[in-house]
Amino acid sequence: MSLKGKTAVITGSNSGIGLGIAREMAKAGADVVLNSFTDRDEDHALAAEIADETGVSARYIKADMSKGDECRALIEQAGRCDILINNAGIQNVDPIDKFPVEKWDAIIAINMSSAFHTTAAALPMMRAAGWGRVVNIASAHGLTASPYKSAYVAAKHGVVGMTKVVALETAEEPITANAICPGYVLTPLVEAQIPDTMKEYDMDRETVIRDVMLARQPSKEFATVEQMGGTCVFLCSDAAAQITGTTISVDGGWTAL
Repeated sequence: MSLKGKTAVITGSNSGIGLGIAREMAKAGADVVLNSFTDRDEDHALAAEIADETGVSARYIKADMSKGDECRALIEQAGRCDILINNAGIQNVDPIDKFPVEKWDAIIAINMSSAFHTTAAALPMMRAAGWGRVVNIASAHGLTASPYKSAYVAAKHGVVGMTKVVALETAEEPITANAICPGYVLTPLVEAQIPDTMKEYDMDRETVIRDVMLARQPSKEFATVEQMGGTCVFLCSDAAAQITGTTISVDGGWTAL
């Protein structure tokens, strides 16, 4: 599937899952817009690297996904948005009665409300172009729950619900909206947590990954950022034109339990 001529905006994409998705979209021929809340030389260098490697147009635009006006400005500055991938997210772990209010507000804003603002800004562009794809990166926690993650679980469930609404509102148009629900994905951030977890549990690398980090992931293997990107590319393909309003789990069987 070639996405040549399409522009994909990926929020939270200067590292991890978002960057992996941006790379796969570019490999499929899409021009890409990377984003995060920083504005460093290395952010812009990532876009230049993707452009050099794939031959597509790649830009980096700073926008703070906790602020609705900046979410909408990102889409406006992109100038075109055929494919919107809402990926930006943060996490905090605390019991609900001790959960910091400011953390709750930030997680709801970045993980859920940002997708509302970017989608609202992107849909008119998609309608004008006569084609569009909205892909929301939710989570296995958009379909199930874990203790101590009240804000994250609430936000990801909200993203799944909003995805269904967007799909219904665009059902008679050549626009689809779907959510991908990953389990544990091997990102640089997760990789960096492994040594400390090994020390905490006094286990070797393989055991701590299998029995601690992937305790709820039946495959006992991490998903990869390339798999996340490949799933996004598929959802943008003609083969997925009648897939809308649903979730695709990339979680090694987590939600089958």
